[in-house]
Amino acid sequence: MKILMVYPEFPDTFWSFRHALKFIRKKSSSPPLGLITIAALLPYHWQVRLVDVNVQPLSEKQIAWADMVWISAMVVQRQSTHDIIKRCKRSGKIVVVGGPLFLEEWEQFPEVDHFILNEGELTLPDFIRDLANGNPKRLYQKTKYAELHESPLPRWELVNFRKYDSLSIQYSRGCPFDCDFCNITAMLGHRPRTKTASQIIAELDSMYAMGWRRNIFFVDDNFIGDKRQLKQEILPALIEWRKGKSGCSFSTQTSINLSDDPELMDMMVLAGFTQVFVGIETTNEVSLEECNKNQNRNRNLVESVHKMLEKGLQVMGGFIVGFDNDSQDVFDTQIDFIQRSGIVTAMVGMLQAIGGTRLHQRMENEGRILQNMSGDNADGTTNILPRMGMDVLKTGYSKIMTELYGLDKFYARIKTCLALYLPRSAPVHLTWDEIHAFLMSIWSLGIVGSERKQYWNLFAWVLRKFPKKLPLAITFTIYGYHFRTVNQNHGLV
Repeated sequence: MKILMVYPEFPDTFWSFRHALKFIRKKSSSPPLGLITIAALLPYHWQVRLVDVNVQPLSEKQIAWADMVWISAMVVQRQSTHDIIKRCKRSGKIVVVGGPLFLEEWEQFPEVDHFILNEGELTLPDFIRDLANGNPKRLYQKTKYAELHESPLPRWELVNFRKYDSLSIQYSRGCPFDCDFCNITAMLGHRPRTKTASQIIAELDSMYAMGWRRNIFFVDDNFIGDKRQLKQEILPALIEWRKGKSGCSFSTQTSINLSDDPELMDMMVLAGFTQVFVGIETTNEVSLEECNKNQNRNRNLVESVHKMLEKGLQVMGGFIVGFDNDSQDVFDTQIDFIQRSGIVTAMVGMLQAIGGTRLHQRMENEGRILQNMSGDNADGTTNILPRMGMDVLKTGYSKIMTELYGLDKFYARIKTCLALYLPRSAPVHLTWDEIHAFLMSIWSLGIVGSERKQYWNLFAWVLRKFPKKLPLAITFTIYGYHFRTVNQNHGLV
């Protein structure tokens, strides 16, 4: 059996970093971890090839080679997925799909032959068995959750490392919290299910043995869901693994209560973590109560962010406007908070209702669902009718994006971050790609860019006050270039 695995194209989004990646001569942020994990579950004698459309075009020759084309996709990849499926069906291929896009929308893909939904460790064996018996079904679903100690080592040999800025690893699935707009618990449950330390180390060893020396992203939706295992097993193993190794650093996603645990932050930094993404959403206590984000309530959120920065963790933040309890001053409040926090990478989006969430059910019951959500958290769209009115929300949202990524506020935020951030080691590992990015930033931002004044002012300020942080400062300026370009392409500035 010849299996062609295809990962559809991401549009130009906040998280694509498309405009920043060209500075380091990379094509995409990270390869499709889900597909190469599924590949490891297939019979050993099957031939498998991978095409990530984000780093290489999908050719007719590649499609012709395959007996089956397997596709995994997220909601934001919807359009590219439709296009790829049509091409493959025109070529007479059997199409097998899975991933978050299809959990709520599988009926909108009538051309697909087989849907392998939910967690592949559970549903894929049933499909392979039925296929061998000559009677595969169209739809495979499970309500149970897989235990991650059964998850295989991903097939990294299918990936061209040179095309990517980061590799990915998954330690856990599930989240103990219950935010009503989030579909993680609907898909993966409340009980964090985790891999063992030996599994994590085996995956890291496989990446390192293949020459990887860059960032590794732990894709867990809440890395600290099981603090006990982290402290007793995982982080000690990571700390030991890093001894005598250079180049690799870690990033992940976590809840704000990480800031309440100095020991855990210290261990994460010692293990090599340099960045965390935190869902802050809003400073409005009533809106936090509305969406059941109780872990963020009754705390000084600016202080929580600063604690993490001072421990050596750069903080990326997610924010939402458009809750039912948001008043029209929410836009200025968000801008003020983000500036004071020093969060350079601030993803702000309008509230969207994802299929399968309690928010979506509530909006549907109230007749407020307008359309399918785009899957892009920061494109200036929403699929619900907001209480404050669509025009008010869109105008306020545009104001946030214009001000946050305007040159003066963005560069001021970089200075706030760098002044607070206390890295344990060099915040950026220098390679030829980083040197190329530095030289390109001088030309693109410091010579021909509209931000020449701010760029050189930051350059001089960092050299004078925090010279060791200069590589990170330049990285942030490149991020800013990407964010502004995306905003302009979305018509937000």
